[in-house]
Formats: sequence, structure tokens, C-alpha cells
Amino acid sequence: MISRKILIALSLLGLVSACGGAGESTDVPEAQPAGATSADIGDHVVHFSAQSTDQLPPEVARAYNIVRSKNRAMLNVSVLREADNTAVTAKVTVKTVNLTGQLKNVTMRQINEQDAIYYIGEVAVANRETLIFDISVTPEGVDRPSDLRFKRQFFTD
Repeated sequence: MISRKILIALSLLGLVSACGGAGESTDVPEAQPAGATSADIGDHVVHFSAQSTDQLPPEVARAYNIVRSKNRAMLNVSVLREADNTAVTAKVTVKTVNLTGQLKNVTMRQINEQDAIYYIGEVAVANRETLIFDISVTPEGVDRPSDLRFKRQFFTD
């Protein structure tokens, strides 16, 4: 039950972080819709979010060995079997680039906690940097991967 609460909290943080943050500049960007946070891939649903790691509670960051920083983002991916809403293992790989095409290395690691399974990875970010996340997901028992893409802008100031 605690793992579901953590997963829900991380997802909510992703939604909140998608709204951006106020900088000291008078050139404040116009708010954009948060975009999708899940995708139906046949018999499974993939949930995903990305947020600055400084938004994580200190005890959660410590428990999962995550560095809290405005200059670091965390990608969180989970895969649920649609029929019974049960977490399943999957092969999850990520390719991340910024808008200038610079490749950002994100190594995903699997977290198992009671009845929850999710995959997290961290990446360095700069102020106002937009990252494009290309996620390939192959749930256990499925032969072909499904590809997802989403982007998020991060504010570090």
C-alpha cells in the first residue's frame, strides 16, 4: 500500500512539475498543457512522468538512492496489465534528447516494492531545457516493443 502511495505521489509530482515554475525573468513562458501521462499499448497501460528530483521528499530520495537537485530530473515508468490493473515486469529502455539534439544518457533501474513494479532513471537538466523522452516498453510475455514519446520542460531557477 505504501508503494502505491509513493507511485501516486511521484505521478502527481510529474503533473505539477509539467506546469513549470516561476523564474526571476520577466519573460515568463505561457503555460502549456501537461500532456499525456499514460498510454494504452494493447493489453497493458504504461504510466510515465518526469520531474525535478528536488521535488521528492528527502526520505523517498534516500530510500531509492536518488540525488535531490533542481538540476536533475527523474523519469518514472510503470506498466500495468489492463485486465486486472496489476503491475508487470517489462523491458524498459529510454533514449532522451534535448531540443538541440544532444543525447542525454538515462539508465533505467527496476524498483520492486510489494505489489508495485516501476522503473526510474535520472538525467541532468539545465534551466528551461526541454527533454524528449523516447521510451521503448516490452511487457513480460509480449514479443514486440511499444514505443512512446513525450516531452517535458524543466525550470531550475
